[in-house]
Amino acid sequence: MEDKRNIQIIEWEHLDKKKFYVFGVAMTMMIRVSVYPFTLIRTRLQVQKGKSLYHGTFDAFIKILRADGITGLYRGFLVNTFTLISGQCYVTTYELTRKFVADYSQSNTVKSLVAGGSASLVAQSITVPIDVVSQHLMMQRKGEKMGRFQVRGNLEGQGIVAFGQTKDIIKQILRADGLRGFYRGYVASLLTYIPNSAVWWPFYHFYAEQLSYLCPKECPHIVFQAISGPLAAATASILTNPMDVIRTRVQVEGKNSIILTFRQLMAEEGPWGLMKGLSARIISATPSTIVIVVGYESLKKLSLRPELVDSRHW
Repeated sequence: MEDKRNIQIIEWEHLDKKKFYVFGVAMTMMIRVSVYPFTLIRTRLQVQKGKSLYHGTFDAFIKILRADGITGLYRGFLVNTFTLISGQCYVTTYELTRKFVADYSQSNTVKSLVAGGSASLVAQSITVPIDVVSQHLMMQRKGEKMGRFQVRGNLEGQGIVAFGQTKDIIKQILRADGLRGFYRGYVASLLTYIPNSAVWWPFYHFYAEQLSYLCPKECPHIVFQAISGPLAAATASILTNPMDVIRTRVQVEGKNSIILTFRQLMAEEGPWGLMKGLSARIISATPSTIVIVVGYESLKKLSLRPELVDSRHW
């Protein structure tokens, strides 16, 4: 009899691809809506000098809400939705790479590490220009200027004004940096997200496997996976947050050198400066990762080819 503690991994060849992509886009959009405010807060915390504006995640949340209302927490969101494309490229690359690596190694850790890193490389090549624009939009606030660029007119961020702000930011980036400006921080992004993705997947499967041995056999696999996702996200966030802080500063402040940005940060704020925004990152990652993991694993189960639905204990 099959041991229910053995968590079966649904691979690329098991999926009905049409269902996989349709359900995947809907799931990704819902996740982005729920976690975007904390992405915005994390970005502002990482860019500010010391605690000049906000004293932490909760303080930033309250101040932004009071100053700009709920729309203030969603500045740049419309532009950020274009990352749905990179999201689908990410999962496709991840699954296809796992399938390719399986021809050379059956180790799940090896498959997860190589596939996670490769998927992030592809996704970041698409995401960085979108991130650059959306991050500058995140920096728009009433009162003191936070980023390099300031949009003209009001900052209500509603209707066509939001698109007007996007157009204004794009023009300013082009005037200041040319097309290269849209890939500012690309290397820093790769150094942040490739390790983050490469670390997350092996830890996710590791934690799920360990939990499966600690819990009763009758416990549904989705429970292990829902707990393992945030644990893996917290682990990856702690390991990669220093590079994430540097990446954000390079992109928003227009710096050209990762090393000089690192030295300046260390000189101004010391080692703790490398941990800025970590709590916001973990707070945003925890619920989002639970939703992502439960959604992604459920998505793969819903997308199983009909003949495989009842064949194993997924």
